[in-house]
Amino acid sequence: MKQIKIGKSDVYTTPLGLGTNKVGGHNLFQNLDEQDGYDLLREALKQGINFFDTAYVYGLGRSEEIIGDVVQDYDRSKVIIATKAAQDKSHDMAINNSPEFIKKAVDEALLRLKTDYIDIFYIHFPDKDTPKDEVIETLDEIRKAGKIRAIGVSNFSLDQIKEANKNGKVDIVEDQFSLVHQAPVKEELKYLQENNISFVPFFPLASGLLTGKYYLKDWDKFKNSDGGQLLGDFSEKQYEDAMKGIDGIRKIAADHQATVTQTVLAWYMANPAISVVIPGARNADQVKSNAAALHVNLTTDEYQQIDQLFSNF
Repeated sequence: MKQIKIGKSDVYTTPLGLGTNKVGGHNLFQNLDEQDGYDLLREALKQGINFFDTAYVYGLGRSEEIIGDVVQDYDRSKVIIATKAAQDKSHDMAINNSPEFIKKAVDEALLRLKTDYIDIFYIHFPDKDTPKDEVIETLDEIRKAGKIRAIGVSNFSLDQIKEANKNGKVDIVEDQFSLVHQAPVKEELKYLQENNISFVPFFPLASGLLTGKYYLKDWDKFKNSDGGQLLGDFSEKQYEDAMKGIDGIRKIAADHQATVTQTVLAWYMANPAISVVIPGARNADQVKSNAAALHVNLTTDEYQQIDQLFSNF
């Protein structure tokens, strides 16, 4: 399977990963079954997906603990674990990027993950006070100590990314991007490509909008769904444009005997601006279905057709 190099690091991963906010993320989602979390992680590894993206805030460490449990049964060197921290539990979950907090956050994550190194460690959110290049220098010290292998930032503005990367030490950025959320990160993606920084989009399926489960008549249903709440500024006109795009994807998906979701994921994996795509999953069946996207090989014409269908975004 194709391997993706993360920034300037020696970390290599599969182009399709797994977002794990539904693994132990009881504070984020209702009615989660922890056994489903264990099962879907094992299914991912069975399917050849070796990249797990987690964070402290997913279950306040519980997601990391479950991943740590599962990875004990596998060759650690073949599993890529990315985690994130910024929420300071000792100060009512205020965002904290101070060197003291970051060092403590890494050590605590290592304990929960039951490992002696983390492949990618992200600053989950920027705080208001800490100079961003200072945060990265702290992480570089931690990297030199062997506790992490690659340095990332998440939810940073382009100016904050540039400040963080002042000394060329940022390997990867995770930010919101999808077929229906492109324009806000256009300049950011250009900067990342020019500076050999990998990019991972979150909300790649736009909170369910790009899975094919909605149709033109479903605007009210989507607007009032959890996904509609997350995409709160999404207008009815944008929804209509997205549904027209999805109709076009349905035709391409049918030619590949694939689902809309699998075809959208295949488009991301073919996009040169994207390093790894990390759809979430609630159970093992969803992971297995997502993994089938690895076998959807879009032609150049099909890739460009999808690109054109969503050019308004």
